[in-house]
Amino acid sequence: MRVILAEDSTLLREGLVRLLLEEGHEVPAAVGDAGALVAAVAAYEPDVVVVDVRMPPTHTDEGLRAALEIRRRWPAVRVLVLSQYVEKRYAAELMSADVEGVGYLLKDRVAQVGDFLDALERVGAGGAAFDPEVVRQLLARTSQVDPLARLTAREREVLERMAQGLTNASIAQALHVSQSAVEKHVNSLFDKLRLSHTTGYSRRVLAVLHFLKS
Repeated sequence: MRVILAEDSTLLREGLVRLLLEEGHEVPAAVGDAGALVAAVAAYEPDVVVVDVRMPPTHTDEGLRAALEIRRRWPAVRVLVLSQYVEKRYAAELMSADVEGVGYLLKDRVAQVGDFLDALERVGAGGAAFDPEVVRQLLARTSQVDPLARLTAREREVLERMAQGLTNASIAQALHVSQSAVEKHVNSLFDKLRLSHTTGYSRRVLAVLHFLKS
C-alpha cells in the first residue's frame, strides 16, 4: 500500500517508516505536523494515512482535524489514527461519517508489531480497526440516552466488538459463545435500533453510527 505518516516524534516516525518499507509498503512522505500531512495527501494521493492526534503547533487535536479534512476532501483515502489519547469529540465525528476504512489505535495498547500491521491492512482494505478502549469511551458518551438503555449487557458487548470491525465469528470467539448466539444478539439489537428492515445500507455500520451520534 501507499502510506503517508504524520507523527511529530522523529524517532517513532522513522521507526514506522522502516517497518512499513520492510513490509513492502510504499511511504512517499513522513511528516511532523498536520498541515504537512494535508499537503502530502494532495501531492501523493495515498491509500492510507497514519496520523497522531496531538501535533504542532498546539499539540491538542490537529491530527484528528486533519484526518477529518482528508476524509472530506479525499473520501477514498483510508485513515488510521495512532495516538496515546482518545479525543472524544473529533473521534466520534470521524467515526460517525463512515467507519469503513477508519481505525483508531492507542499506542500504549498495541502489544505487538503484528497488531499494528494487521490493523493497517484491515483499514487499507476498507475495514475498521478500533481499540476496545476507544470504543468503550465513545459509547460511554451515550450510555444514558435511548435506545442504548434498551440493550442488554451482552448486546452492548456484541455492539462494542462490531465497532472494532469484528465479524460474528470473531465476536463469538472473543465472548466464548456460539456464532448462532451472536447472530441472535445482533438481530435483537437491530430490532431495538429499528434497523431490521433497512435496505441499501450496512445495518452493522448504521448500528455503530447510531450510537456514536447519540
